[in-house]
Amino acid sequence: MNFKTFLNSIFVITGISIFALNIYGLTQDIRPTGFSEDELRFGLKPILSFEDSIHQLKPSVEETKQDYALRATELVSSSLTHVQWNKVDNETSHQLIPIWENFILYFMGKFSGIPEYERYHYANYLRSLKRGIGICGDASMVLSQLLEKQNIPNKIVSFPKHVFVIAKLNDSDWILDPDFGVSIQKSLTDFEGMNDEIESVYEFKGYSKGDILSIRDAYEDSYIKWDGVSHFITKKYYFEIISYWLKWLIPFILLLSGLFLIFKTKKRQ
Repeated sequence: MNFKTFLNSIFVITGISIFALNIYGLTQDIRPTGFSEDELRFGLKPILSFEDSIHQLKPSVEETKQDYALRATELVSSSLTHVQWNKVDNETSHQLIPIWENFILYFMGKFSGIPEYERYHYANYLRSLKRGIGICGDASMVLSQLLEKQNIPNKIVSFPKHVFVIAKLNDSDWILDPDFGVSIQKSLTDFEGMNDEIESVYEFKGYSKGDILSIRDAYEDSYIKWDGVSHFITKKYYFEIISYWLKWLIPFILLLSGLFLIFKTKKRQ
């Protein structure tokens, strides 16, 4: 076997192997389980399955945009397990995207040295809901995309220690915090840190004094407004889209190129 034949065979074998890996990934569940209570921000609590989340997040015919936005804020909170992001194992939690899910994102997380890929935040809301874990930024990206689908104007607001969504509902400004499942009819200009009125909303939802103090601390910082997910994480947003196309295109090109070159070599002989 000469070098060209060997190289062509490698193309074919690699292409088939990646196809097989991708197909195997279609049979796997990316949602991690088995977290201990100390690995979770809000302790052990029931979380909706991906199928239930998708079903319940569909707007009903009679529902107003405001009703949907408030309901979606709570549902997103019930659809994601808030893990202690930098404390859980990144492989068992699937923060490092498994090789069978997307080999490109896996290799980026394993070898690039870029922290954002070692503990990956999905841009696509469906993939985020399917994996079922996240923190405030993940929940806000999910909610922002859900609101966009219903033509509800919104922006993502990021503080150094917290992220939420603001939306215009029935000519009123609302703060929507999908990490906590909290909705507050207040604009950012009226929102000067954590006052007693806002604190009572979180308290009514059953959050601990510790949680409320952490939110109070977060809201005292300056913030940035973002026009949706593509603005919030621009490079990763587009790289993720491309990587999910390439995970199928790369093996197809390898397989096709290898077979073509093998056929061409045999024809010459």
